[in-house]
Amino acid sequence: MVKITEENSKYQHLEKMSTQELLENINAEDQTVAFAVKKTISQIETLVNIIVQNMKNGGRLFYLGAGTSGRLGILDASECPPTFGISADWVVGLIAGGDTAIRNAVENAEDDKEMAWKDLAKYQINEKDIIIGIAASGTTPYVIHGLRDAQKNGIVTGCITCNLESPLAGAADFPIEVIVGPEFITGSSRMKAGTAQKMVLNMISTSVMIQLGRVEGNKMVDMRLSNDKLWERGINIIQNEIGVSRIDAKALLEKYGSVRKAIEYFDK
Repeated sequence: MVKITEENSKYQHLEKMSTQELLENINAEDQTVAFAVKKTISQIETLVNIIVQNMKNGGRLFYLGAGTSGRLGILDASECPPTFGISADWVVGLIAGGDTAIRNAVENAEDDKEMAWKDLAKYQINEKDIIIGIAASGTTPYVIHGLRDAQKNGIVTGCITCNLESPLAGAADFPIEVIVGPEFITGSSRMKAGTAQKMVLNMISTSVMIQLGRVEGNKMVDMRLSNDKLWERGINIIQNEIGVSRIDAKALLEKYGSVRKAIEYFDK
C-alpha cells in the first residue's frame, strides 16, 4: 500500500524559513483538514448510527490506539463524562503500553499483536460494544489485531485512518479514511493527521451523545458541576431556559445539583 502519510512534504528547507513563514505554511496546511474530513461525513454517519443503536441497547464505545492516536482517543473519552454527565465506562480510551504511554513512549508497545485484546478483555467486552481503532498510518499492529480479534468475537468495529486501503481499514466493519496528504514535516502525523482524527472523534462522540439525549436544545444540561466555571455556566443556562433571576437560578442549582433537574422541577 502507498502511505500518503509518509510522503515527502511539499515544503523544502524548513530550517531556512522565518517564524512567520513557518506559521503561515503550517496554517495553510491545517486549513485543508476540514475539507478532507467533510469528504468522509457519510462514513462517519454510518458508524455513528451503529454506535447509537448499540449504546441504546447497553453497549459501550472503546477507542483503541497507539502514540498520538491513542492519546487522542483517551482525550475524547475522558471529556465525555464531565461534558455529558455519563459514567466513565460508557466511552473508554485504550492506548498501547497502558497509562504510562499517555505521557511517555513505551518501546515496542504498538507492535504487540496480542495486547489489545488483553486490554479489552479487562472490561469484559461483549457483542453489544463497539471498538474504533485509531491509527494515522493504518498499519499499527496493536490496533489492527485488536480489531481482528474483536471481529472474531462478533463485536462491531470501526476505524479512523489517514491512508487509503490500509490493513486497519480492512479489519474494520466501518472504516473512516480521512486523506489529508503529506505532512508539513515529512511523516509527522501528529500534525494534520492528528488534527483530522481529533475532528472526527469530536464529531462522533458529540453526535452520539446528542442522540442519546445528553443535550437539550444546545445546552450541556447533564454536565458535571466540578468547578466554579461550570457552576456559573449552569446558573446561566437555567436563567436563560426558564427566565428566572440569577438568585433563583443559583438556588435551584444548589438544591438539585443538576441543570437538567433544576429545569425539569421548574417546568412541573
